[in-house]
Amino acid sequence: MGLTHVTVSLSNLHNDKPAYENEFLVDTGAIDCLAPGMALRNAGVAVEGKDVYELANGEIVEYPYGFARVSFMGSETVTQVVFGPDGCEPILGVVALENTGIGIDPTTRTLKKMSAKPLK
Repeated sequence: MGLTHVTVSLSNLHNDKPAYENEFLVDTGAIDCLAPGMALRNAGVAVEGKDVYELANGEIVEYPYGFARVSFMGSETVTQVVFGPDGCEPILGVVALENTGIGIDPTTRTLKKMSAKPLK
């Protein structure tokens, strides 16, 4: 079974600079989104702080983060985004998926809009 990717657009909260758009790996094991730091800076996303993250290989790293508008599949949300190393593969984390009401079908590995977001 292959990996799931989706075209995502990241912009600053004011939408006053060109957005960063790319194919993002959909990673339900990642909480936050991650994109190359230079691409986020070019889109006008501001660094708001730093946090410690565990990478897929178990390495512990500290990266800056900010907040961005995240758009994909006709939906938009605002979420935390990690300023990753330049050249890294962009990741769409589970918070952005849940905020937009989009889930991943475990059988087909495709993204699907939920009929309603749970509030229970």
